[in-house]
Amino acid sequence: MDTKYPIGMFACPEKIEDDHIFAWIAEIRALPQQLKEAVRDIDDALLEKTYRENGWTIREIVHHLADSHMNAYIRIRLALTEQTPVIKPYDQDQWAKLPDSRLPIAVSLQLLEGLHERWTYLLEHLTAEQRKLLFYHPESGLIAVEKSIGMYAWHGKHHLAHIRQALQP
Repeated sequence: MDTKYPIGMFACPEKIEDDHIFAWIAEIRALPQQLKEAVRDIDDALLEKTYRENGWTIREIVHHLADSHMNAYIRIRLALTEQTPVIKPYDQDQWAKLPDSRLPIAVSLQLLEGLHERWTYLLEHLTAEQRKLLFYHPESGLIAVEKSIGMYAWHGKHHLAHIRQALQP
């Protein structure tokens, strides 16, 4: 198993169909509950376990998911309300070192629950035209809203697999 990419890299279909979108939205909706189940009853010592050498701890992964998915939600909202906005990248490794990353994971789990409820509601109500809207990422180029839905569905599953990997005996 590839410990860095336990579910493989994100592979976007050449033509994104409605079925892809609906499946991805369902995956985004399911993530907060799946995370809660994965980390239920683990103590602080286990939260400091990593999924691989030099990888993030379980605590850092949970907080990273909140950081990343807040950014994704905002990027989509910008794409829906501005003409091909240039989004601001952020240094996820530096964000992981900020003091709020030492908070109990319950804080980020709660944040993810509310965020994903709003995010999936928004995504479910987009028109086909809105899903084609673009934002510009300075490191990745133009990204369509529909592709970002798939990327973040993958992102949640990717890090959930890291957590499950770290919890293996």
